[in-house]
Amino acid sequence: MYQVNDAVFGELSLFLSWSRDTTIDFCGKLSEIELIIDGEEDGKFDKEQYDAYVALMDNWETLQYNILQFIFDYYIQRRHELGYDVGHNEDYPLIDTAEQLLEHINLDGIIIKSASLSKYIDVGLTFYCSWDDENGLGVKLLRGQVVEVGFQDVAI
Repeated sequence: MYQVNDAVFGELSLFLSWSRDTTIDFCGKLSEIELIIDGEEDGKFDKEQYDAYVALMDNWETLQYNILQFIFDYYIQRRHELGYDVGHNEDYPLIDTAEQLLEHINLDGIIIKSASLSKYIDVGLTFYCSWDDENGLGVKLLRGQVVEVGFQDVAI
C-alpha cells in the first residue's frame, strides 16, 4: 500500500484510490467520512483538485445547508414519485423539514474527481440514508453548486 502526506489533503493511502478517514461536521452532526481523491500511483494531484477541495472547505459552513435543502427537496420528490405522499410507508416516513431529515442521513464520503475527466472538477458527496440502504444517497457538486441529487452513483 502506498502512502503520501499531501500538504492540502493530508496523509493519504492508496488502495484502488487515494483516501483517508476523517471527521467533518455536516449541519451540526459530526460524521466519520472517507475523503477520496482521484489520482495516479505517483501521489501527484491536479491543481484543479486542490482548488476544488479548498473551495469546498472554505465554503462548507454555508454550502452544507444548501446541500441539505437540495436533499430534502429530492426526498419529497422521491416520496411523491413512489406514491408515499398519499400512503404510509415506514421506509419513507413523512418528514416536514430539512432539519428532521438529518435524523435519516449521514455523510460518509467526499470524492474529489480528477481534472482529466471533465473541464471542471466535480465533487461528490455520499450519504447513508435510512430509506434506501442499497443505493444510498449522492450529491454532485460542480464549481461549488449542487447539480444533481440521487443514488450514490451520481457522486462517484
